Amino acid sequence: MTEDVRAPLAQFAGAVPPAPAWFDAAIAHAPERSIVIGDGGPIELLTWGDRGKPGLLLMHGSGAHAGWWSFIAPFFAADYRVAAFSWAGMGGSAHRERYDIGGFVAQIMDVATTAGLFEAATKPVLVAHSFGGYPMMAAAARHGDRFKAAVIVDTPFRAPGEGGRPATAIDRPHRVYPTLVEALARFRFAPTQGCANLYVADHIARGSLVEVPGGWQWAFDPLLWSRFDIGEPREVLRVPKCPVALIWGDRSALMTPAMVTRMRDMLPPGTPAFAVPDADHHVMVDQPLAFVAGLRGLLSGWPQPTGVGA
Repeated sequence: MTEDVRAPLAQFAGAVPPAPAWFDAAIAHAPERSIVIGDGGPIELLTWGDRGKPGLLLMHGSGAHAGWWSFIAPFFAADYRVAAFSWAGMGGSAHRERYDIGGFVAQIMDVATTAGLFEAATKPVLVAHSFGGYPMMAAAARHGDRFKAAVIVDTPFRAPGEGGRPATAIDRPHRVYPTLVEALARFRFAPTQGCANLYVADHIARGSLVEVPGGWQWAFDPLLWSRFDIGEPREVLRVPKCPVALIWGDRSALMTPAMVTRMRDMLPPGTPAFAVPDADHHVMVDQPLAFVAGLRGLLSGWPQPTGVGA
């Protein structure tokens, strides 16, 4: 079957695409599900691994949800207390009347505390994809002394005037699809890209939908970006209070060579930076095992406990 990048799951007519054994084993390692009660409403939290192990907090992009990490997190659960959560206005977390970077930073701190990530002898590591990189780096600037390191995954820190509103910023109520089959057939990545791993696309698409009167609709708040002023996020790249690393997809439409160069120039000297081969913007979807291997390798020897970059 030929993939339509604007409707990659339509060809399956609601059936689950075949998946390799590693993926089935990973999602069978089900997380503990809980709710974090913050000032603005409940936040959806998934956790793997034992309390007391080093903390690893995984943060998703715009319009996504915590389940985007459900096939990645199990690879780290033997060595880490892993947590993933859905940002306010996304996934199973409550929508807000207004959104701001300070509120997203507060969610990071609330989730890390509730998940027990500060209970280990070592400080937790932050990893954020796409939109998640903005509040993560704000947290690294404000509270970085509480974290061991922060890893940016394909987040383009644009200059003022370069745009930046994602394709999920539709600014109108979601359409209700009469059936789950019809809803799944409408799933696509933003920015639009191909996907060789359609079993991953199907898994995250099903987690992106909620049943409502009359059918199914996307869970994320379609008005989030009209209720959110992101400000000037680039300046936090200059002032993190913990070591930072940068990962991107080598085919990413957002992390162009010019963008990578500008970000590396703003980040502290010696910041680790590498591209994941044969990956677009959604690195963990495009090359999940390579992403796991790259992140494992990075964390195995970085940051050093003393010296430059500690």
